[in-house]
Amino acid sequence: MNILSTLNTFSRQRKAWLLLLLCIIIFESCALFFQHVMMLAPCVMCIYERLAMLGIGLAAIVGAIAPQNSFFRWIGLAGWGVAAIKGLTLAMQHVEYQMNPSPFHTCDLFVTLPSWLPLNHWMPWMFEAYGDCSQIVWQFLTLSMPQWLVVIFAGNLVALAIIIIAQFSHKR
Repeated sequence: MNILSTLNTFSRQRKAWLLLLLCIIIFESCALFFQHVMMLAPCVMCIYERLAMLGIGLAAIVGAIAPQNSFFRWIGLAGWGVAAIKGLTLAMQHVEYQMNPSPFHTCDLFVTLPSWLPLNHWMPWMFEAYGDCSQIVWQFLTLSMPQWLVVIFAGNLVALAIIIIAQFSHKR
């Protein structure tokens, strides 16, 4: 059995989707640790990136519902892709704000969410922004938080691409 058919089989198991969800829970827990323990103020872009990460988590839940069912698996894969692409786009824009700060090129002052889903009002401890997008407030191995998010979202897209390719591989 080759690696692609092994990944195909793995993607049809609930534990694959729960592993993806666990990764998202760990990333979101890190974000909340930075916010509430290290007292790093999240900016508007941080909140949008957090929402994209939660989108991947939601896709993982959909995929975990019935991974053997191609409908749920493909909806999960599609949701994973949409959220990861959006997250990568947001993270790259956030890096741009940090690397080229300008009073004419800034992020929004307030989180803008749909009126039917005002998460920043329902859960301000997680979705309210009060930081500055252009400030670099944390670095690890010379990368800022949005730069790490570029790595994380790009890694998600690479993993997703491999899993999608594996969907077309069959057992021999």
